[in-house]
Order: sequence, then structure tokens, then C-alpha cells
Amino acid sequence: MSHPDNSAESAARGTGARKRPEEQRLGPVLRRRDKVQAGTTDQRLLDSDGPSEWVHTDPWRVLRIQSEFIEGFGTLAELPPAISVFGSARTGEGTPEYQAGVEIGKALVEAGFAVITGGGPGAMQAANQGAVEAKGTSVGLGIELPFEQGLNPYVDIGVNFRYFFVRKTMFVKYAQGFVVLPGGLGTLDELFEALTLVQTRKVTRFPIVLFGSQYWGGLVDWLKNTVIAQGKASEADLLLFHVTDDVEEAITLVTKEVGK
Repeated sequence: MSHPDNSAESAARGTGARKRPEEQRLGPVLRRRDKVQAGTTDQRLLDSDGPSEWVHTDPWRVLRIQSEFIEGFGTLAELPPAISVFGSARTGEGTPEYQAGVEIGKALVEAGFAVITGGGPGAMQAANQGAVEAKGTSVGLGIELPFEQGLNPYVDIGVNFRYFFVRKTMFVKYAQGFVVLPGGLGTLDELFEALTLVQTRKVTRFPIVLFGSQYWGGLVDWLKNTVIAQGKASEADLLLFHVTDDVEEAITLVTKEVGK
């Protein structure tokens, strides 16, 4: 006995055509009506002739961000107690500032710390150099920039990042404190992020030492006479950091507050 069949449906079955579904589930994502996409996720994954624009989309960037966190966490998780040292990439070798960075790197290792820097030249290289010369752990967390070279030769453990915010997380997560040498906008960015984290108690027991009273004096005066004077911060916020010109004192402040 024959059954009636719709000729359009028969044609569709015969040609392999498929009617666009009204509802489509792509993993956890639900799409309906005109938002339904052609094909399946597996099909797009395996189609070597497919479009390549997806590598520039935000979902793909999320995966790259995730991978940077994983690489950073995996590489740095077993570090000994560490201090992050910041400072200008433009600090010249042979200058008093550079030599201070070398001495700070050495002193931190002698006090039982690994040294973490941004991995670049200048003050960062100086601190890494001091750590290596003291036979300690020298770490560099680099960043992809259009105008600076890669990790300096004194970095023994190095991780390069695409994203500033991932890199800054590593500076804080794997350090027990900051020593901040004279530096530019990048150094100021890292300094004020650390101050904000301590002020808001996102991190605790986190000493911040500014090395070089002449360099940092103007900033401290502005904080006190403008920011605090106008009620934008409290007098207690001046206690969030220390200023010194003495390497031994800088290390003592870090050692005391971290409890080593």
C-alpha cells in the first residue's frame, strides 16, 4: 500500500537539502530563527577551506588569555618566595641607578628571595644581573611591545606575555613585595596598581619600597599636598609604601613585612 508523500519533501531528501531549523544548540549556546548558523561546530572545525577571521574574534582571544594564565601559573607556581623589582628600561648600564639595581638584586637573593622583573633592559636587567651574580633565581616576565627587545641575558626563567593585565597578575601573585626603582609610565602603572591592591585589601602584607628619594620625592609631595589635601585619599595611604636611598634598608623593610 502506497503512502502519500509531499513532492517537495521528497525532492529535498533526494538532493540532500535540509530545511533551516527553528532552533539550534551549539554547545551551551542556543540560537533561534534568523540567528541559526549554517553547519555545525565540528564541520567548521574540520573544514580546512573555511574562513580564518575567527582567529581575530573575542572568543578566540579569551582562549589565548586563558593559555597565558595557564603558562604563567604553571611556570611560576614552584618559585621560592620572590620580590618583584620594577624600574625604567632606559636606565643606562654603568649609571648609579643601574648599579643600585644590581645591588638590590644581589641583596634580595642573599635575603632568601627570587627576583622577578619585567625581563627587559635597564633597571630590570640590573636586578636580574644581581640575582644571577648572587646565584639566585632570576625571573623575567616580558611583554609583547612594538619598540623593545626581548628578555635580557640575565633572565634564567622567562615568560613572554601578549596582555599587560595577565603579566601584572603574575607580578603580584608570585611576589611577596615590590621594590620600585626610578622609572617611567610603565613603572608608575605597576606602582599604582600595587598601591590600589593594598589600599583596597585585595592583597595583604605586601610591602612596597620606592628606591631613590630624590626621584620619588615630587610624587610623594603631590600625593600629600594635593591628593590627600583635597580629600581624594587618606593620610593613612602614605603608610602603604616606604621611600629609601639605602639598599640594606630596602631589603630590611621587605624582609620585616614579609616575615622572613
